[in-house]
Order: sequence, then C-alpha cells, then structure tokens
Amino acid sequence: MAKSEWSFATATELSEALAAEKVSAVELAQDAIARIERHDGKINAICVRDFERGLEAARAADTARARGETRPLLGIPLTVKESYNVAGLPTTWGFPPQKDFVPPEDALSISRVKAAGGVIIGKTNVPVGLADWQSYNEIYGTTNNPFDLGRTPGGSSGGSAAALAAGYGPLSLGTDIGGSLRVPAFHCGVYAHKPTYNMVPMRGHTPPPFPPLPLDRDMAVIGPMARSAADLSLLLDVMAGPDPLEAGVGYRLALPPPRHNQLKSFRVLVIDSDPILPVNKEIRDAIEKLAGSLARSGVSVSRQSPLLPNFAETSRLYMRMLMSFLGAFLAPDVIAGAQERAAKLTPEDRSLAAERLRGMTLSHRAWLLDDGARARLRAQWRELFKNFDALICPVMPTPAFPHDHSPEQETRRINIDGKDYAYPDQLAWPGIATLPGLPATAIPIGLSPQGLPVGVQIVGPWLEDRTPLRLAELIEREFGDFVPPPMFND
Repeated sequence: MAKSEWSFATATELSEALAAEKVSAVELAQDAIARIERHDGKINAICVRDFERGLEAARAADTARARGETRPLLGIPLTVKESYNVAGLPTTWGFPPQKDFVPPEDALSISRVKAAGGVIIGKTNVPVGLADWQSYNEIYGTTNNPFDLGRTPGGSSGGSAAALAAGYGPLSLGTDIGGSLRVPAFHCGVYAHKPTYNMVPMRGHTPPPFPPLPLDRDMAVIGPMARSAADLSLLLDVMAGPDPLEAGVGYRLALPPPRHNQLKSFRVLVIDSDPILPVNKEIRDAIEKLAGSLARSGVSVSRQSPLLPNFAETSRLYMRMLMSFLGAFLAPDVIAGAQERAAKLTPEDRSLAAERLRGMTLSHRAWLLDDGARARLRAQWRELFKNFDALICPVMPTPAFPHDHSPEQETRRINIDGKDYAYPDQLAWPGIATLPGLPATAIPIGLSPQGLPVGVQIVGPWLEDRTPLRLAELIEREFGDFVPPPMFND
C-alpha cells in the first residue's frame, strides 16, 4: 500500500477531512497501521501494537460522527509513549523484570485522549528507565532515526518522535525532565511542547509496578508531540486540567491567551551557543538564518541581554537538582560508589560532571538551599519576560548522533566542532527551561548539510504556554514546516 494523501497530514487536517466525510476513521487507522507494517521493521518505533482495539475505536468514532458527535480528537489515530499506563498493554519503562507488568487502568491523560475520541494504535519505544537520549532496551530492542538508521531518534520519547516522522499518525504523547520531549523532536524534525511544570497531571505515568497515585515528580512533565505546531495545542488542551483526585492543587489553571497573534509584535531573545556547552556550526548557522528571517518579518530580535540568567551557573544547579531527584531511585551500591567519588571532589572542580556527582549525594539541607536558588532563578526569568516574549535557543549541541550503547553514560563523548564533551553535559540546553519549570516548544527549522533535522526550542513565561505555542505556529506558517524523511516518504 503506497503513501496516501493522509499519511503525513496534520491532526487538524484529518479532523476537517473527517468532518467533510472525505475519509473515515477506520481508513485513517488502516493507513497508519499499514505504514507501521511496511516500515517499522527498519525503525522499530512501535514496541507494542494495539491494532485490533485501535480499529475498534476507529469504528466507534465513525459511528459517533454519524450521530453528529464532535470531539477534539474524534477518529484521529495516534501513538503513546510506552511509559504511560494503557489498560491491557504492558508498561515496562524498559526494565526487563517488568516485561509482564500490565496495568489494569489507563493513565489519566490516556483516559482523556480516549474520551476526546483519540484512536490509540500502539505504544512507542523508550530507553531503560527513560534515562537516555537513545531509545533502546533489552525487551524491545533499538529504535532508529528515520532520517539515518544508524543514528539515534533521541530519547526518552524517541519512539514517539520516530513514529511521527515516519507517518504513523499525527500525534503522540511523551514526557520530559531532561529534554525527553524536545530532544527527540529535534532529532526527528517534528514538534513537541514541554508544558509549564505541574500543569498537566501525571497520574498513571508511573514506573512499574507502582500504583498510579497522584504524584508531583520534581521538574518532570508530560506533554504533546506532533508534526505541526497547531496540533500541539490541540492535544495539550485534551491532556491539561486538574486531576479530580487533587482538584485545586498546583498550577493547573486556565491558560492566558498568547501575548501576540502576529509575528511582528513579538520581542524575542535569540541565543545560539554558550561556553559551558557550545553548539556546533551547522546549528548556529540555522539559528542565525532563523533570527535573520524573524527580523525581516518585523520581529524585535535581540542577541544578548543582561537579564538572561547565567547559563553556566544555572546549568550547574540543574545538574545537581536533577541528579538529586534521579539518584533517589538508584541502587544502594551505586549511591555508595557515588558518595565515595564525591568525597574526593575538590571545591574548585565545578565541571558539570562534578555537579552531577554532587547531586547524587545531596543532603536534604543542601537540596533546600538549591531550591532557594531555583526560586531566585524563577524571579530572574519573570524580569526577563517583562522585556521579551520568548527566548529562542538550541535544544541540543549537535544533530542526531550515531548509536552509542556503551553502558556508562559519563564515559561516552559527544563531538562538537571537533572537540569532545561528556555525553551527559548535553543536559544543559534542555535544562534551561526544565529547572525553572518554564514552557518550551521544540520546532524544526531545517536540515543539516548531512540531511539531519535541526531545530530550536522556544521558551516562554511561566504558565503562558500559549505564547511559545503561538510563536511556533507563526514560524511554521511563515518559514516552513515538517519535512518527511526521504526513505519513508512513500
């Protein structure tokens, strides 16, 4: 079955076609399923297929439309990151001991997607524990980048990004604490949105076999992925809103409208690199091209500001706080080894690797002091966003890199313009939005000379998710959108 006119359509376009009776939900599901069966042997994005129930949901959607029902996702085929609980399907997070764990109920966000009429056709692959920018594990194997099968699609939502790029439905659900929404979107040339922290309830996105209790995981969020910027808002609106089990808790409020609806009204700060973690030339060149295009469209573009928080200092703080959170779940022998190594660090060692090691052994007192520093950081961002509407900056320092499954991430290296850096140092760029809990929208802006996707993230003000989302839509409309990977554009 060759590519149909719907294979790379957006969810918005599919909804319009369904409403106009140009296509049925069953036909859309069959198209996505056919693409998976034809292509996924090469990509391995879909680790759990749910075709039978997906077709059943599609038939139900067609019946509902025939009755005159309208719902935001009615009849739209989509995929879901493996780490979400979907009743009747395994949830493993890539942990081999959990390969047979099957949750009895849906995550809250999955229930909302189904209630909105979404047609789930499968779950997408992840790294073990969602802890890598590569998506591989012993249970499901390795997911490849649709633009170059020898390279990573990103992680930890790598299967979702690869599925979108390959045309397996227009939407997917992912998660983010170290860039796990934005990095795969960047590497696969698609769109993703990291919501303001605590805006989308995470109940049911829980490591197996733990119960799906309401839980705020420090800095972690769940959010939408898509092949268009407008579709991000469509799925975000379905996922967001208070958890009924903790109504009124947190920041899950009605979002304010975007600050502007025209490109020429935006005030944007553009940053393309920093000494603490430089960005290679091909990405800097792409950002420079975007900045020039924005300026010519009337956008107020600044390239520096004294209001921007110190990137080196905030990156160090992020490394400590992130690893303090993640380290709480490490095995006792791993923590003991970290404590032994941390004791040998000198005060002068302020490398990002040293800060990660300190974070793994952080005392509660030290964490509270760091949390105070984060509160001051949030105040700095509030001041910056009085003068700017958005920050545009890199997501990662290089395009997708070759698969590297060596077991110790701290010993892996990433090459940036001929110089090697520690692989986990790449956390710095995603961390610019994660640490203060700000919304950030990842968008593609072109291809590298090697034909690999390149993109940026648009960071917005606290709770003003609609501002970076709107700017993403305007950039997409003005300067181009998703480009299918050549080897799967059929």
